[in-house]
Amino acid sequence: MLESGTRSFPLAVGDGSKAIADLGRRRLIKTVTAVLALAACGRSQKWPALPVGSVVLALGDSVTFGTGAAPGQDWPTLLAAMTGWRIVNAGVPGDTAEAARQRIAPLLEEHRPALVMVELGGNDFIHRRAQKLVKEDLRQIIQTIRASGASIVLVAVPELSLLGAVTRRPDDAPIYAELAREEKLPLIAEVFAEILSRPELCADQIHPNAKGYRQMADGFSAALKKTGLLS
Repeated sequence: MLESGTRSFPLAVGDGSKAIADLGRRRLIKTVTAVLALAACGRSQKWPALPVGSVVLALGDSVTFGTGAAPGQDWPTLLAAMTGWRIVNAGVPGDTAEAARQRIAPLLEEHRPALVMVELGGNDFIHRRAQKLVKEDLRQIIQTIRASGASIVLVAVPELSLLGAVTRRPDDAPIYAELAREEKLPLIAEVFAEILSRPELCADQIHPNAKGYRQMADGFSAALKKTGLLS
C-alpha cells in the first residue's frame, strides 16, 4: 500500500475521546454497509473461473511489492502458488493511484493479463489527497483495464483515520465499496484492514510481515473463490 518505513500519526489532545464516542456510530454504518454489499453480491452473477496458467497482473504499491518481508514472501508470489496462475508482481513502493494511471497501459500491453488485481490508494491517503480524487483515479485505471478486455478485482485499502488509530482497528476507505458497486466489480474487502489490526502480522504500522502476507494471500484466495474467478 504505502511508502516504506514506519510512520506515526500523533493524536491531538482531546481527539481520542471524540473518536471513541464516534465508535458506535461508525460500527453501525459499517454493519449496514456490509449487509447492503452482501445483498448486492447475492444479485450478481459469478465471474468465470480463470484456468491454471492464466496471466494475472497485481497492480499496487509497496504492499503488493512485498515491503516488510523477504523476497518471495509477497502476496502475489504466494497467491500464484495457491492458484496456479502466472501472477506478475507490478507493485511499486510509494506508488499512488494518481501515478499508476500513467503506467497501467504499458503493463497491459506487455503482459496481456486475463485479470488485474488493483491494490492502490494508501499512499494517496498518506499524502492527504481527497478520497473523491483517489476514487476517480482508480476509476480511470479500471476503465483502461476494462478496455483491454481483462477482468478486474479491486482490493480495499484501509483509510487513515483517528478512530482507527484510537481503536487499533482500521476500516476500509468507503470509496472502494462505492467504486465496486458503481463499476460492478468484485471487491476484496477487510482482508488488509484485518491484518493491520494485528501487530503480530505487521512489519510496521502500514506493512504486513511474512505471516501477514501469507494471511493476505489466504484471504484473497478465499475471496476469489467466492467470486467464481478461482475454482
